[in-house]
Amino acid sequence: MSSPSEAPSRPEAARGYDILFVTADQWRADHGPGRAPLPLPHIEALAQGGVTFERHFTQAYPCGPARAGLHTGLYPHKHRSIQNGTPLDARHPTVFSEARRAGYRPVLFGYTDTTADPRTLQPGDPACGDYEGLAPGIEADTLLTERAGPWLAHLKKRGYDVPNPERGREAIFAQRPFGAPAVFAAEDSETAFLTDRFLDWLSVTGPEPFFAHISFIAPHPPFAVAEPFHSRLDPADIALPIGWGDFERDAAQHPLIAFHQRTVDLAGFAPGLCGLAAAADERLARRLRATYAGLVAEVDHHLGRIVAALKAAGRWDRTLIVLSGDHGEQLFDHGLLGKLGYFDQSAHIPLILRDPRPEADAARGRRIEDFSQSIDILPTILDLVGVAPSPNVDGRSLLPFCRGERPENLRDAAHWSFDFRDPARGQTQNAFALPANRLSLHVVRTERFKYVHFAGLPPVLFDLVDDPLERCERSRDPAAIALKLEGMERLLELRLTHEDDTLVR
Repeated sequence: MSSPSEAPSRPEAARGYDILFVTADQWRADHGPGRAPLPLPHIEALAQGGVTFERHFTQAYPCGPARAGLHTGLYPHKHRSIQNGTPLDARHPTVFSEARRAGYRPVLFGYTDTTADPRTLQPGDPACGDYEGLAPGIEADTLLTERAGPWLAHLKKRGYDVPNPERGREAIFAQRPFGAPAVFAAEDSETAFLTDRFLDWLSVTGPEPFFAHISFIAPHPPFAVAEPFHSRLDPADIALPIGWGDFERDAAQHPLIAFHQRTVDLAGFAPGLCGLAAAADERLARRLRATYAGLVAEVDHHLGRIVAALKAAGRWDRTLIVLSGDHGEQLFDHGLLGKLGYFDQSAHIPLILRDPRPEADAARGRRIEDFSQSIDILPTILDLVGVAPSPNVDGRSLLPFCRGERPENLRDAAHWSFDFRDPARGQTQNAFALPANRLSLHVVRTERFKYVHFAGLPPVLFDLVDDPLERCERSRDPAAIALKLEGMERLLELRLTHEDDTLVR
């Protein structure tokens, strides 16, 4: 064994800064700071001590594609991990592998939903096609996928019934009907369990800087939560979804929305439910939306525990905190559940950054109205640790906002994509009579308008000044032709500007 004086040299990690990267799955922006239907005191306190980005958008959904962009800083047309189970090319660095260049060993609590490049695996390796694999560069302390093994073991040890463990978390939630509190106590929930594991790890972490990624599954379905969060919000006090009572108007916008409304089933979103989401009654819709708000409040509670532990450990003033989500959730808006279609509810997500450095003090509590995107997280973290991102990265560092600055070349739009092919069953290929490679949409969303381009279906256009709820589709309106052309030009410019630069510079 080498003596300390003979130990290999190691880069100085982040100039002494810890990094805490926290995500909440399926967390939409109107349930973030200043907007949520329930108080979020700890998230609000974090926002007051940091910077909140009001117009922050993911680049893709569902989970795998959303996190591929979040982890690599690349648009979907470059990383091409466009569906759950689509491999992420091993040549793309992640924020975790890049942080190792600064001396970090990133550690995971939760999951990253990364499908391994099969070219890096041996034939027959069970990791082939598993979309719940680890992102390159991160090591798992607690891997908590939908199989939920560590959490199930915890519940069993605590005396709960754990039937059919091969069904993972679904079997736990199925023990109570929809509308009832979850079968477990609040202190035994997945969110509580994952927080406990992080706090245990933090309690024995040495003084060297750490990089921890906590990936909470809440408020992802099944929509059920333990007391007291279940009863925090009376369903009668929750707002009804956008378009309630007239979802046919949304279906008439585009064949894709009509398809979603006639195929998205309640099964899988909450225990014991079935039937079309678009046909749900008011009682069910209010209860589900109230439960979702309770799940977000639960995340807030445990974020408070994490902040308190960082302060008690003397690490608060050296920790960069990134709090965000992977994508949003429709919550019956426009007659939809899940993350799908092209509406803002699926793509607009929260982001709070807390830069611990003294030069960020003047900007604390600031709320940014400029557009930001998930692909900006990688360059933001690398900016703090002093590592230059690859020239191929599409995102931009957001740290200048934390210093009270307004960076040059500010983004004036958000872009995202949704690939809705169905490689397993061919359902969408049959429904639209199109090959799989033409079943995708691409969005440009400015302050003024949203334009959605499809590979093989009609486009969509909204004038957001006159129609902020996206109810009036205007792509065939001669009076809106200038907005439509601008949207097409912007999408073309995006593709021309953000081509693969791996071997160019």
